[in-house]
Amino acid sequence: MPFLLRSQAQYFRHPKTTAPLELREIRSDGDQVVTGVLTDGQAVFPVDRGIPRFVPSQNYARSFGYQWQTFPKAQLDSHTEWGGESERRLFEETGWPRRMEGQTILEAASGMGRFTEILARTGAQICTFDYSEAVDANRDNNGKSANVSFAQADIYDPPYAHESFDKILCIGALQHCPSPRGAFESLLRFLKPGGEIVVDVYRLYWQSALLGKYYLRPVTSRLPPELLHRLVKRHVAWVYPFTGWLQGRIGRRGRSLSWMLGVADARGRYAMDDTVARTLSELDTFDMLSPAFDRPQTLRTVRKWFADAGLDDVDVRPGYNGIQARGRKPISAA
Repeated sequence: MPFLLRSQAQYFRHPKTTAPLELREIRSDGDQVVTGVLTDGQAVFPVDRGIPRFVPSQNYARSFGYQWQTFPKAQLDSHTEWGGESERRLFEETGWPRRMEGQTILEAASGMGRFTEILARTGAQICTFDYSEAVDANRDNNGKSANVSFAQADIYDPPYAHESFDKILCIGALQHCPSPRGAFESLLRFLKPGGEIVVDVYRLYWQSALLGKYYLRPVTSRLPPELLHRLVKRHVAWVYPFTGWLQGRIGRRGRSLSWMLGVADARGRYAMDDTVARTLSELDTFDMLSPAFDRPQTLRTVRKWFADAGLDDVDVRPGYNGIQARGRKPISAA
């Protein structure tokens, strides 16, 4: 199992004061730190199972930790039949080059690392973190890449130096934060002048009222993830074959009924056999019913975020996850 490299400790700062932290090892294996602490002399942050932990494990994102340790490889290009779907999505949303040696990238709320896997191949230095224990699955998936460091940390207080990253990526997470705008603004502190930020967020539109998840979530988002997962399996077990039968007779409207009944349905979107599609349906249904927060935004709202932040080269448009947005931090006049 890959652990924290000693050389990676240099990237971490106190999440509140941004003071440098010293690594004190307790157990190591060669150049890899298994357990230890990061400290500024007063505050102490544990390095547990090779990952610096800046937040408690029990938090509002606990369901994501359960989700990605239960489905640790389900969305990895290297372990799916999608034919590079994560790679296509990443570079289409960001517009970034495929080689970025010498660049530093902050990946916020990275889950089990479907995009970390792609970023690692660019040659850039990647600092990736998640609020939940999904970061353990990410480390297991991508820890062999020496240019990737991992942390369990809060998106409102990432443990890094301000204005230290050339690029920042946050895909699939803002809508699950208590304040999506607050999370976006927090990340901007870590972007270098001239650096690029790319985010996405669920889109709010009138059809949202037809999605079954919003009628189920007042109950499901409060359930322990283990219990909810059992209930999701049972729910998918009858909805998925029923709407699949309908799709064979009435086409895409059958798939729309799945969503109205609170079941994610990606049939027809990817080239995969039915067993894989069924697993993906179970995963995505849990993903939409379990988060503590689900706060979609309008295009107008997200455009205002970027305008109020004073970003340049702004591009906010409908995208894969609802809304995709990117912009560049101005270079201050000398």
